[in-house]
Amino acid sequence: MTQTTKPSPDVQEMVAQSDTGARNPKGFPGRILWFVPLCWSLFQLWYASPLPFIFDFGVLNDTQARSIHLTFAIFLAFTAYPALTHSPRDRVPLVDWVLALAGSFAACYIYLFYAELADRSGAPTTFDIVAAVIGMVLLLEATRRALGPPLMVVAAVFLFYTFAGPHMPDVIAHKGASLNKAMSHLWLTTEGVFGVALGVSTSFVFLFVLFGAMLDRAGAGGYFIKVAFSLLGHMRGGPAKAAVVASGLSGLVSGSSIANVVTTGTFTIPLMKRVGFPGTKAGAVEVAASTNGQLTPPIMGAAAFLMVEYVGISYVEVIKAALLPALISYIALLYIVHLEACKAGMTGLPRRHTPKFINSMLSFVGTILGLCILSAAVYYGVGWTKDVFGAAATPIVTVVLLLAYVGLVSISARYREHAQMSIDEELLEVPEAGPTIKSGLHFLLPIVVLVWCLTVERFSPGLSAFWATVFMIFILLTQRPLLTFFSKEGDIKESIREGFVDLSESLVSGARNMIGIGVATAAAGTVVGVVTLTGIGLVMTDFVEFISGGSVILMLLFTAVISLILGMGLPTTANYIVVSTLMAPVIVTLGAAHGLIIPLIAVHLFVFYFGILADDTPPVGLAAFAAAAIAKSDPIRTGIQGFTYDIRTAILPFMFVFNTQLLLMGIDTWWHLFLTVMSSIIAMLIFSAATQGWWFIKNKWWETLLLLLLTFTFFRPGFWWDMIYPAKVLHPGVEIAQISENLNVGQSLELRVSGETLEGKYVERTVVLPFEDDAKGSEERIASMGLMLVETDNKMIVDMVEFGSPAEASGIDFDWEIQWIVLKADRPMKEWVFVPALLILIGLGFNQRRRARKDELSA
Repeated sequence: MTQTTKPSPDVQEMVAQSDTGARNPKGFPGRILWFVPLCWSLFQLWYASPLPFIFDFGVLNDTQARSIHLTFAIFLAFTAYPALTHSPRDRVPLVDWVLALAGSFAACYIYLFYAELADRSGAPTTFDIVAAVIGMVLLLEATRRALGPPLMVVAAVFLFYTFAGPHMPDVIAHKGASLNKAMSHLWLTTEGVFGVALGVSTSFVFLFVLFGAMLDRAGAGGYFIKVAFSLLGHMRGGPAKAAVVASGLSGLVSGSSIANVVTTGTFTIPLMKRVGFPGTKAGAVEVAASTNGQLTPPIMGAAAFLMVEYVGISYVEVIKAALLPALISYIALLYIVHLEACKAGMTGLPRRHTPKFINSMLSFVGTILGLCILSAAVYYGVGWTKDVFGAAATPIVTVVLLLAYVGLVSISARYREHAQMSIDEELLEVPEAGPTIKSGLHFLLPIVVLVWCLTVERFSPGLSAFWATVFMIFILLTQRPLLTFFSKEGDIKESIREGFVDLSESLVSGARNMIGIGVATAAAGTVVGVVTLTGIGLVMTDFVEFISGGSVILMLLFTAVISLILGMGLPTTANYIVVSTLMAPVIVTLGAAHGLIIPLIAVHLFVFYFGILADDTPPVGLAAFAAAAIAKSDPIRTGIQGFTYDIRTAILPFMFVFNTQLLLMGIDTWWHLFLTVMSSIIAMLIFSAATQGWWFIKNKWWETLLLLLLTFTFFRPGFWWDMIYPAKVLHPGVEIAQISENLNVGQSLELRVSGETLEGKYVERTVVLPFEDDAKGSEERIASMGLMLVETDNKMIVDMVEFGSPAEASGIDFDWEIQWIVLKADRPMKEWVFVPALLILIGLGFNQRRRARKDELSA
C-alpha cells in the first residue's frame, strides 16, 4: 500500500490539537476513546441508511438525531481534548469524565424526554431549565477545548446580549429575556443549539468527513499527490504547481485547511525549496492552495452544506455556482507559481524519459478527451439503461461498477511498486506519469458514485454520501486482498485482516475529525437562536446602512472584514453561520433598496470565501503556522505571503456579487457560457500578472495599472457598457397589467416599489416576483404573485398582499406604491467590450515581449 513520509511531531501535534484532539491515553480509557468514535460513525451510517425504515427499528426524527449527534461530540470533546496546555495527554482526569457524562446527559436530554417535552411545550419545568443551563455552560467549555476561546467568547457575548438587552445602547437595545425563556428557546427547541446548523452537521457533513477519512485511509491522498507530481513536477517551479493541484485534489479527502497543508505540504514544501523557492514562499504556496481546497466541488467545506438549508437550493445548485470561481482561482494560483518561477529563473525536477513535444500534446489531448468521453458515457450511458431496463437498471449498473473496480484493481496490482514509492526529500526525479496514474485508478470510482448520486439520481447530499461511503467500505475490505491476489505477493489472510483494520480505523478517525465541527455548529446555533429571540437582525440592517451610507461596496467590505476578523479564531463553518446569519439578509435588503438584485447564494458564497481566507490571515492563521513549521520559516511572513497569493480569491466574491454570470446564473447559450468562462480566466490571469508585478518581464507601474483596469473590464464588462447603453428601461407602475400579460412563461417581473414599513419608516426597494406557469392573462399572473392592486390618481397601489406569497416574502406591504416596472433594455451584448480590451492586452503583451527579447540580447 501507499507509504508516505510522516510529518514532524510538532506539526502532528498542531493537527491533533486542531482537528482530532491531542489526547491519546493507553489502557481502558484509550479503548473508550477508540470505541466511542466507532459507535458514533456506526450510528451516523445507520441514521443515513434506509435500514431503520426497512426493519422499522431505530427510526429517529431530525431533532432526536441531532441530540444524539451532539451527545457524542460533547463526550469526545471533554475526553479527547485536554482542558489546558499543561493538562495530561496520556490519561483522562476524573473531572473530565464527570464533565463528559454531564454534558452528554444534557445534550441527550431532548432525546431521552422527547415525548414529555412535547407535551409541555412552552412550559418547561425547573429540571428542564437546570439541564439546559448545564448543557449550555458545558457546550461553551467543550467549544473552548476543541476550537479555542474565540467561538466560545462570541457565543457568550450573544448570550450576555440576550439578558442585558434593556441596558444596551438604544441602537441595539431590546426588551430582554428571562432565564426560562432564553434557555427554553436555545436548548429545548430547534431554534438555537439544535437548529439548522447542527442538523446539517448530523445529516450531511459527518458522512462527507467520514467518506474523506476512508479515502485517505485507502491511500487516495498519497495517490493524488503522486499523480500531481508525475504530471507537473518537470515544469518550471514544478513541485509548487504539483502542490497546487495536489491540494485541490486533497480537498476531496480533507475538509480541513490545516490537515490539507500537512498532508501535501510534508512532501511539497521541501521539494519547492529544493528547486529555488524560499521557505516563506514555499509555505505560502501550500497555504494558498490548501485553503482553497474547501472551495473545490464536488466536496466542499462543511459550510457549503449549510447553504443548502439557509438558501433553500439543492447541493447541485451550490456546486454549479461555486464551480467557475474555484476553477479560475486554482488556474490563477498555478499561474502565480509560474510567474514566481520565471522571476527566479527556476527549473523543475528532471524526468527519467523526456517525451517529444508532439507526444506530450497527444497524451494531454488524449487524456482530456478520454475523461470527457468517460464522463459522457457514465452520464448518458447509465441514463440510457434506466430507460431500457427500468427498475433493473440499478442492479445492472452496480454489477458493471463492481466489474470496473475489480478490473482497475488488477491494473493497479501491476504497478504496485509505483503505489509504494514514497515522495520525500530524496525524490530526485519526476515519477513516470503513466504507471503512477494507473497505480490507483480505482480511487476515482467512489467519487464517480458520489457525483452520480448527487447530479443524476438527485439524491440528497446525505444519501449520496451514504452510498459513496458504502462503496468505500467495500473498497477498504477488498482492496488489499485483491491487490495481494493479482500481484501474487503477500498473504491473503493477513490482507483481509488489514482490510478490517483499515475500515475500523477510518471509522474512528472520521468521527474524531468531526468533534470540532459538531460542537462548532451547536455553539454557532446559539448565535442564530439569539438573533431570532432578540430581533437583532433588523437592528443590524439599520446599523450597517448607517455605517456604509447605503453603499453596497462599503457594505461588502464591512462584511469581508468581519469575516476575516472572526475567522482568525473561528473555524470556517462557525464563522459562516455567524456572519451569514447577521449580514446576508442585510446585504440583500440594502442591495434591493439601491436597485441591485443580489441572489442570496451570491451573498452566502461571499461570506463563505472570506471565512476560508481567514485560515491564512495573520496573525492567527493556523494553516500558515502549520506550513511554516514544515518550511522552517517565519509563520507571520508565511501568512502574509500566503494572503498576497490569495488576493486573487479575495476579489472574486466582489466580482460575482455584481456579475452573477460568474456563478453560471443567467447564461442562456453555450456561446454565452464559453465567453463567460474564457473572459473570467483571462481576467484572473492578468490580475495575477498585475499583483506579481511580472508578465513576460517586470511590469512598469503604468502596465500594472493597465492590467488591473483590464481585469475589471473582463470581470465586469457591463460597467462600461451601461454607460453607453442603459441596461434597464423603466415603465410607470400603472402599465403592470399590459407588461405582465406579455411576459414569457418562467420570466419574472422586476418592480421598483415604495412605502412605509410597520415601524413607520419610508423605504424604496427593487423586487423580483415570479408568477405561476399556468396563470393566464394579466389578472391571474398578478394574483399568483400575491398582489391585489388598485389604481388611484394615476398611481398603482397595493390593496392586499397574500400571506405566504412571493410578494409577501419580498417585503411588499399593504398601501405600498408600485412606482416602476423594470425591463431589460434591448441592446447589443455587453461582451463586445472584450474586443478593445483584448486588443489593448495583445499590444501590451507585444511590448513586454519586445523588452524581454531586448534584455536577453543585451545579457
